[in-house]
Amino acid sequence: MRSVRARAALGATVVVAVALVGAGLAVLLVLRANLTDQAGLQAEVAAREVAGQLALDVPYDRLEMREEEDHPVQVTDDDGRVVAVSKDLEAISGTGTDQVGPAPSPAAESSTGSGDDGSDGGRDDNGRDDDNGDDHGGHGIPGRGEVDSGEPDFSNGTATVDGDTADYRFASVRATTSAGVTLTVHAGAPLAAEQEAVGTVRGAMLIGLPVLLLVVAGVTWLVTRRALRPVEGIRREMAAITASEDLSRRVPEPGSRDEIARLARTTNETLTALEASVDRQRRFVADASHELRSPIASLRTQLEVGAAHPELLDVPGAVADTVRLQALAADLLLLARLDAGERPGRTTLDLGALVHEEVSQRTGDRIPVAVSVSDSGAFEVAGSRGQLARVIGNLLDNAERHADRAVAVSLRAERGGVVVAVTDDGAGVPPDERERIFERFVRLDDARTRDEGGAGLGLAIARDVTARHGGRLTVDGAPEGGARFELWLPSAG
Repeated sequence: MRSVRARAALGATVVVAVALVGAGLAVLLVLRANLTDQAGLQAEVAAREVAGQLALDVPYDRLEMREEEDHPVQVTDDDGRVVAVSKDLEAISGTGTDQVGPAPSPAAESSTGSGDDGSDGGRDDNGRDDDNGDDHGGHGIPGRGEVDSGEPDFSNGTATVDGDTADYRFASVRATTSAGVTLTVHAGAPLAAEQEAVGTVRGAMLIGLPVLLLVVAGVTWLVTRRALRPVEGIRREMAAITASEDLSRRVPEPGSRDEIARLARTTNETLTALEASVDRQRRFVADASHELRSPIASLRTQLEVGAAHPELLDVPGAVADTVRLQALAADLLLLARLDAGERPGRTTLDLGALVHEEVSQRTGDRIPVAVSVSDSGAFEVAGSRGQLARVIGNLLDNAERHADRAVAVSLRAERGGVVVAVTDDGAGVPPDERERIFERFVRLDDARTRDEGGAGLGLAIARDVTARHGGRLTVDGAPEGGARFELWLPSAG
């Protein structure tokens, strides 16, 4: 049961089995009820025929009854005595009286109008047969009794006719003779057809249900296996990717547009993002190692020369290499924290005041920075003061490195945010390089010397920090001919 196919096949089989068993029981009950009702209707018709004759005062021994095997009849009086039965009826049960006899008494016969009550036997004053006499030899006066028109009583029982015992549905109808004697006619109809039909249907269900459940289980197994085949392909490929550590491989995508196809596409997208992340991490490590190697090697060389020849020790150069190494280590640590998902602190600060503070601290710049702030009031944003100060400082460092004679920074409000623009009058950034310069360890050709260029991390850090603050950092050409960097941050609140 650890297989999805097995669980699906078992679940479908159980559901279908419960549904079929419930439906089969309902069919059997409805079929039994309908056939029983039909047998009851036949018994009622037979009982009413006999009751009608009794109401017409037909003597018991002259009652016309249907085929005894199909419709056994028993007639009882109010005291439960049997006064008449059908021919060849040997035993009966289910009617309330199991007796088949005795024969009716003379008093009972006289009460049914057998001709012993002193009447003229149905002849008129001239001795002719009365035209109004019945068809049974002129016994009784027809039309003076009545049959109960209400719903008859039904019951199930057995009857033995001519040595054969069978189950019957009995209907009990009450009739009153012209003399006021109340009799009850119990007539039966056989239940053999009902039992045979129900047995046939039940047997067919017992044979067909297991076969149908096997078909359902087999079809469900095959369909599920076919549906899950792409999942198995995805699993095997993922296992191979994990074993080989080759993130360039992709799982197969089925041509369907179902959930499995979407799973495969999402898995490939995840693999693409993971591959890009690993590649970026590898390049980061390689570039960091390369960048660290130069200042460390230079510093070691200077220290070794100083140890051997103290008079040749270049202390300012060693200090510069140490400062550069320290700045590079700080940048690498910040990038590592950003890659680890570090979120900036959310405090409200005035971006204009932060710009003025950063510019005022740059006393050693070779080109003074001109600050221009519009009269729009406070420029409040939400974020980390230290990280945003780092972004502004990196933009100013980049402008100082490439400017000829002028560096300017301006602030203005724009579209629900604050824009900080840093411009210089240098050579600018070629259009095809304006996105590439935001990548890590990327330096244009004129900035690859240690004296003129940094490690190529300043702009990458600036964009990463800006993105984590919900802003954006772009570069364009400046009116003065240099580069114009625009930092947009959403306003606080």
